[in-house]
Amino acid sequence: MALALRDFERASRRLEGIIHKTELDFSSTFSEMAGGEVYLKCENRQKTGSFKIRGAANKIAALLEEGKTAGVVASSAGNHAQGVAYAAHRYGIGATIVMPKAAPIAKTQATEGYGAKVVLYGDCYDDAYEKALEICEAEQATFLHPFDDYEVIAGQGTVGLEILRELPTVDTVVVPVGGGGLLSGVAACIKQVNPRVRVIGVQAEGADAVYQSFHAGKRVAVDRVSTIADGIAVKTPGEKTIETICKYADGIVTVSDMEISAAILLLMERTKQIVEPSGATSLSAVLSGKIDAGDKRTVCLLSGGNIDVSFIHRIIEQGLVSRHRRLKFYTRLPDSPGSLGRMLQVIADAGANIMTIQHDRLCPYLSPSEILVHVACEVGGKPHGEALIEALEKSGYSVTLE
Repeated sequence: MALALRDFERASRRLEGIIHKTELDFSSTFSEMAGGEVYLKCENRQKTGSFKIRGAANKIAALLEEGKTAGVVASSAGNHAQGVAYAAHRYGIGATIVMPKAAPIAKTQATEGYGAKVVLYGDCYDDAYEKALEICEAEQATFLHPFDDYEVIAGQGTVGLEILRELPTVDTVVVPVGGGGLLSGVAACIKQVNPRVRVIGVQAEGADAVYQSFHAGKRVAVDRVSTIADGIAVKTPGEKTIETICKYADGIVTVSDMEISAAILLLMERTKQIVEPSGATSLSAVLSGKIDAGDKRTVCLLSGGNIDVSFIHRIIEQGLVSRHRRLKFYTRLPDSPGSLGRMLQVIADAGANIMTIQHDRLCPYLSPSEILVHVACEVGGKPHGEALIEALEKSGYSVTLE
């Protein structure tokens, strides 16, 4: 089955009254940084906190139209879970969601809050998926796949319709990619309306199965995933999604966790928005130069905002380091009174603010008369950090960055 434009239009009608038609925000800050017009499609403000409600609600609506009123079972790292739970509640059917054991507590609690039964199983999405299939067979329920289902893909693709209606002159749409449901839907929809528009996917470097699949021209699975972007940490992409992506998408790039963290921090500071790591990959690709946005109208799809509050401080710290606002280094000092104070005075004179200091007397390559000192300090950017290192080295300290 190939998705036609009428499938996206039908999905759009089904979703009326169920979802928000999220705004398209022009960002003067990010436009200046990228050298073109940058717009943000804020699906982090969608119901349940992500785009996933679109595909889940469209699939459940289609099932009900077919007379299938039994419960649904799904597996998810978090956002699909909430989308299925909310949609099932709206349509009055039961839902069981299998989530990895490491799923953020905020997402499991939110899923239960929508009335679904949550089962925690396995270390990643793929483990939860296998368990969900077992439950589905035992309970004779309908499995609701998070991405490899044409009705789900059509629901996600309604994002593309909204973008084209609000900004018909868009040049590039940048889409986060996990299993491929969002990218395949948006690309198939947009390309059938306006083939001129580029649609580019973004994956985390540590979970790049779709990136590899796109360049190989066939579905490729990876052995392991490791990224802060838990929402797109998928080992095995879908067959339907890869086929659709290879047909319609213009390209896929990858970004590092540090680049993702920097984008999250910028979104907090400049737009006052909370965006989860997977949702920020699109903007990180543009701001890092992985996607050329110069002299173009580019839409970055912020796919979700369900970030674990306890995890935010780690993201902020990584973002500050990547933007040269935090400087971490170590140096040797004589183990004698006053040596630390003299070094701290150099740092103070350079205008840096010390955050933490740690002493290490057990390092095997130190002499008995030395200590190793680890320092984290706040600086005003890369030039300020470089000036601080220069001042320390001029004062006789050998500095090694961490």
